[in-house]
Amino acid sequence: MMIRIRSRDGLERVSIENPNITISQLKTLIQNQLQIPIHNQTLSTNQNLLLAKSPPDLLQFTDMSNPSTPLSSLNISHGSIIFLAYEGQRTIAGPAVHPAGSFGRKMTMDDLIAKQMRVTRQENPHCDSVSFDRDCANAFQHYVSETLAFAVKRGGLMYGTVSEEGKVEVNFIYELPQQGTEDILMLLRDSDEEKLVEAIAAGLGMRRVGFIFTQSITQDNKDYTLSNREVLQAAELHAESGLKEWVTAVVKLDVNEDGGADVHFEAFQMSDMCIRLFKEGWFETEIREDADPKLSIMKKDVVVGSKDVKEVDNDFFLVVVKILDHVGPLSSTFPIENRIAQVQMRALRSHLDRAKNLPFVKRISDFHLLLFLAKFLDLNSDVPALAECVLAQTAVPEGYQLLIESMANTS
Repeated sequence: MMIRIRSRDGLERVSIENPNITISQLKTLIQNQLQIPIHNQTLSTNQNLLLAKSPPDLLQFTDMSNPSTPLSSLNISHGSIIFLAYEGQRTIAGPAVHPAGSFGRKMTMDDLIAKQMRVTRQENPHCDSVSFDRDCANAFQHYVSETLAFAVKRGGLMYGTVSEEGKVEVNFIYELPQQGTEDILMLLRDSDEEKLVEAIAAGLGMRRVGFIFTQSITQDNKDYTLSNREVLQAAELHAESGLKEWVTAVVKLDVNEDGGADVHFEAFQMSDMCIRLFKEGWFETEIREDADPKLSIMKKDVVVGSKDVKEVDNDFFLVVVKILDHVGPLSSTFPIENRIAQVQMRALRSHLDRAKNLPFVKRISDFHLLLFLAKFLDLNSDVPALAECVLAQTAVPEGYQLLIESMANTS
């Protein structure tokens, strides 16, 4: 059978003839096939192993510390992923080197540039962590889980704050117009609507901090973290943002030990090298149908390790980010924009009635409600004024209350 090994070098495979081997025997196979000495290996089924920063951190992962434990007792079977941390350096095998230079052909300027374009792994993200407001994260995943059943891809732009220490907090998700299939997420950007979103965010003291998307259930059995299409889309939005702490989050279904499915969030930053390559036009953006989704194709050779290659494992571009959660200042109970069912005016009446015992400012402390209202208000005066009331949790001026109530009563 085949076991997938994910380490700082990406995803690799180890072939196993006997499925009943022990952890000790697996380590021997890893040493023989991946050239990592047994004494340097730390194995775990927990992906957080890859976030360990020091030897004491590694000691916390004990599920595969007993060398005599059989793999079968850990529910490890064909295609399973095991996470590997190791010390030291190694050379990773790659395609054959194409000779260039004094003894082959004449080197061109492109050759010289390619020689210096080294794709290396970035160990540390620019953001310390990303924390999701529980309500907004749940509203997003509940829709893709219950309504879309993870059959097609879905995405959104994340808004929140960035602290001086690089901690990113996500307080709402704007679901822009889009069309999703099993493998492709097409974002249909609406510049007018995005201006309203930006005005609301500014009034709330927030900004755009990242991109979130789902992988469809058909992607669950693929041996990649992000596909080449997803890398391109994430890199484009990251590059557009100009924010060094920008976060890319992925929501997927994972099969649990009981055979059921759990919704799982992962967070990354696209590496500095990935963004540089994207901005400078190195990525091949036309992806063939028969292309391997776990590899990004370059227009010219780049150097990975000691090899000149045009195909780069997508994992080289990903920097893992720690995920936290918090209770933010906004609710996420108002119907969300750009979904299958269009938001009607009667939703405003229902929302206000449900929260009638709360102060008016609390009743409108919902980004999706503010966006709905903004389409009927002045972008330069009304929208910032309402958002600032929500930010400070101060009383909403009576004129705005009457206007919003009258809008609700027209339904």
